[in-house]
Amino acid sequence: MRSRLALAIAITTTAALAVSGCTKKNDNDTASGTSSGGTKTYKVAFVPKLQGVPYFEAMNAGGKAAAAALGNVEWLYQGPTQADAAAQADIVRSYIQQKVDTLIVAPNDPDSMAPLLQQAKDAGIHVATADTDAPNSVREVFVNQATAEGIGQGLTDSLLKAMGGKGKYAIVSCGQTAENLNSWIKVQQEYTKTKYPDASIVDVVYAGEDQAKATQMATDLMNAHPDLTGLVGECTSSAPGVAQAVKDAGKIGKVFTVGLGTPQAMKPYLTDKSSTAAILWDVQNLGYLTAWAGAQIAEGKPLQASNNVSDKLPAVAYDASSKMLLLGPALAITDQNVDQFNY
Repeated sequence: MRSRLALAIAITTTAALAVSGCTKKNDNDTASGTSSGGTKTYKVAFVPKLQGVPYFEAMNAGGKAAAAALGNVEWLYQGPTQADAAAQADIVRSYIQQKVDTLIVAPNDPDSMAPLLQQAKDAGIHVATADTDAPNSVREVFVNQATAEGIGQGLTDSLLKAMGGKGKYAIVSCGQTAENLNSWIKVQQEYTKTKYPDASIVDVVYAGEDQAKATQMATDLMNAHPDLTGLVGECTSSAPGVAQAVKDAGKIGKVFTVGLGTPQAMKPYLTDKSSTAAILWDVQNLGYLTAWAGAQIAEGKPLQASNNVSDKLPAVAYDASSKMLLLGPALAITDQNVDQFNY
């Protein structure tokens, strides 16, 4: 698996280029829902876990780029200012009232979101998930960034390589109910046991989407476990948070960190070696694919086993049994390739 992951990382690293966030405003007649050319304009709304953080703003930039390229999509984007399931639900209800054509959500709590997606479907709205899933819902497609195995194993391999294949490490996650984070953690737990018998995970803690809280939790973990030699930041706020904790403690080179961090947020930590690598994907491409998928289901176009989405996404795989569109393999972002990404 390590060799396959390394190959995937190498291929993806050379190929990955951020989609331009530049876009033009669609020339739409919003009252009639038709473009200047007379074709229908589809309202595709995306509700992220959290608005204003680099990760989801990069997804938004990709969605805008797709809307401009497609020409028949009005891209709508709004999320809560804190990673709060209730606040996110209010925004979803608002889009249901607006009768958008497609509603796409990255749910903070998949179980509580499922009934709302049913409400949207009952109102005649197409529903989907992106970035994180609500698998027990009526969503028509899940736009997934990478497989849980690819991400979980990539995080583990990167960290344990830095740790010399042994030692104790802890995970600082974010939302306790986030489907994607929990699936990655499960892979890390199982993979560590089977692949690295001399390594163990001593604790998993949850900092919400709060970088400062992640730093404090990582500091507490190092104090509670003086022999700790590794930390994982499981999301884009905890990845820089754990690296900052190691930096503040003066333990660079003694405690190693990896995480799911956006490139420019992680650049200073990759540069000073408080972080070994960020395991991620091209987030703007994920936003582009999300908007494209929203348009496809709004228009009633069936997804194919392989989909030519754009020049940068010429062969996106679709698994009909799980209704999952897969962006591609996980990407290791290091100090060597971080400047390829502008977000």
